[in-house]
Amino acid sequence: MTSPTPAELEAARDRVIEDVVAGGLSVLFCGINPGLMSGATGHHFARPGNRFWPVLHLSGFTPRQLKPSEQRELLSYGLGITNVVARTTARADELSDEEFREGGRLLAAKVERLKPRWLAVVGVTAYRTAFAERSARIGPQERTIAGSRVWVLPNPSGLNAHWSLQAMAEEYGRLREAAGQVREVSDR
Repeated sequence: MTSPTPAELEAARDRVIEDVVAGGLSVLFCGINPGLMSGATGHHFARPGNRFWPVLHLSGFTPRQLKPSEQRELLSYGLGITNVVARTTARADELSDEEFREGGRLLAAKVERLKPRWLAVVGVTAYRTAFAERSARIGPQERTIAGSRVWVLPNPSGLNAHWSLQAMAEEYGRLREAAGQVREVSDR
């Protein structure tokens, strides 16, 4: 696949990409909102510098590093992806607090419908704003949403440089263990 042109990326602004979801997932990962690369490709966490896919593999959620275009394979591992805010932007700071709060309301309704065991929000600031939990920290949260436990994970964006790939993989691995997910081992 060729990389989108600057014009194609700009044309992807405000698009909504399809969630990768099913009922009864073990973990529903929730991004902040899709970036322009995701909007242009239709794949979550599609920007080359994003560490979501490497971290999923290093933490043991997947037996190999999946490509964004292979996102539907997550369902076979009991995993899914959605976002707090559905519309694509170049940067998360283009979103208003009201969009985050409305996104939190919509996300709670989605969780109630899908009933994942864990909702994993990747980005503590987005979680704090969407759910009015100003003191939230990375890790498991006290609150549940429609019976689903909540875990806040570090944002895998390459811009989140104070979290190394290894430290992020360890935190995601803590969630994998708490969720009772078997560590996926590569046969390659």
